[in-house]
Amino acid sequence: MFSIGQIDASMLTDRGRVRDHNEDFVACQEPTTLDESAKNGWLYILADGVGGTDAGEVASRLATERTLHHFLASEEKADWGERLCQAIQAANADLRQMIAGQSSNSRMATTMVATVLHDDGATIANVGDSRGYHWKRGYLRQVTKDQSLVARLVEEGAITEEEALNHPRKNVILHSLGAENSPQIDLYQLSLAPGEQVVLCSDGLTRHVMDEEIAAIIGEKEPAYAAEQLIRLANDRGGEDNISVAILRIGGQLAESSSHFAPVVIGQEAQNGNFRYSRALWFYTAVLAIVQVVLIFLIWNIING
Repeated sequence: MFSIGQIDASMLTDRGRVRDHNEDFVACQEPTTLDESAKNGWLYILADGVGGTDAGEVASRLATERTLHHFLASEEKADWGERLCQAIQAANADLRQMIAGQSSNSRMATTMVATVLHDDGATIANVGDSRGYHWKRGYLRQVTKDQSLVARLVEEGAITEEEALNHPRKNVILHSLGAENSPQIDLYQLSLAPGEQVVLCSDGLTRHVMDEEIAAIIGEKEPAYAAEQLIRLANDRGGEDNISVAILRIGGQLAESSSHFAPVVIGQEAQNGNFRYSRALWFYTAVLAIVQVVLIFLIWNIING
């Protein structure tokens, strides 16, 4: 079981450079006692109000707050995944009830990715195209599967992953909270060891920052600084959507990076941190020094010849 203070977490959300308001919402519930940790674990939620609907920011906030409420009020102890699913489904019912009571017939919807850390692992639930990742030994693996049209087309072989990056329908999602009576909630289980990390993010981050870059940044920086740097990088590259990220690190230090992992350097020329390149640099420096000495000796002989 994770102990109090073992989870180093940072959650940030940003409006971005283009949108005039933020439809993303993030929240968490962290235990302060061992009893609370055993009962409820560590719960983190990230929601992205669906663009093109009314008041996406209302949908993302209400769905998140109601999921937190239902999860903490639940007496279900046996299955963390079932408990999380039930909380999200109940929050969806609350959201739809609020929508039905609107005289303006507003349409509100949101994606959601949530994780509860418990025992020695994590349970991740996902609706829509916000993502959950697992960082281990320098590598970042996408755990969740996007519930989007382009992801379905890639899975069926209709388009390639490269074509999906700029597909005109890449923003079309297949499931969301608020739009369906019973949306599809995908569940994933992870085992976690000290130094490993869980990352939650909205598509405002992944449309601008590659997975390899996310891996490099969270592998080199503390969660709070890494979250800030990821949002800054997405904004520097256009910030076309709201940007949200949660970085959850287990234990007091990072796990060792794999010897096969080459860090990505952002915003500057790559430096020769690898020993192979460092050794080559010393070799060429020594050769140049020898050549310089020989040239000086020849010129001195010519002058005094």
